Amino acid sequence: MTSSDSHNTEPHTKTDAAGTDGAMQTAPEPHHSVGRMILEYLPWIVVPIVVVVLLRMFVFTMYEIPSSSMENTLRVGDRVMVVKPTIAKPERGDIITFKDPGGWLPSNEKKRSDILIKRLIGMPGDTVECAGHGAPIMVNGEPLDESAYLQEGMAPSEIPFSVTVPEGRVFVLGDNRSNSADSRYHLNDVGTDGTGTVPMDNITGVSKLIYWPFSHWSVTR
Repeated sequence: MTSSDSHNTEPHTKTDAAGTDGAMQTAPEPHHSVGRMILEYLPWIVVPIVVVVLLRMFVFTMYEIPSSSMENTLRVGDRVMVVKPTIAKPERGDIITFKDPGGWLPSNEKKRSDILIKRLIGMPGDTVECAGHGAPIMVNGEPLDESAYLQEGMAPSEIPFSVTVPEGRVFVLGDNRSNSADSRYHLNDVGTDGTGTVPMDNITGVSKLIYWPFSHWSVTR
């Protein structure tokens, strides 16, 4: 009787042990679960970062307005999205960013950035002129309507000038005409043939959007 009882209980003991071993073998280990989770979510983290980096390299960049030369269109501290010229071809009337052609920025400002922002007024071959003292800007003999961006009461240019834009260059003005050291102030710069123009190769982008602060959010035009 004692022997039979011992024999009957032994399989149960083995089964329980096997069951316990099986449970231990199939239970997921915590560090494997964490690793699997990281692998699952990694593409959702890496892919957006790669996309943004590529967009910044080839499509657009960001620029912070450093001065009042484009007021009231762009104010000091505004941040704009600038589309690269390979994507958005610069045209007359666009707000463009460009590298300093040489001597436009004081040396102390150039240490921070050598990029300027102005409005493109004259394309290659255009004749841009103004009689000054409140007269309108003339492009190829036609008055330029600047009512959309010039402040009310501001003269298009107090400085008289007349230039024909050379090939491969553009003529630029700031919207704040009374406080913008633009093409008018560089007519005598070496290499511009008395036109104060900027090489098209220096253009780094076309401003499309004020994205910060939110209160200034708008499409730039």
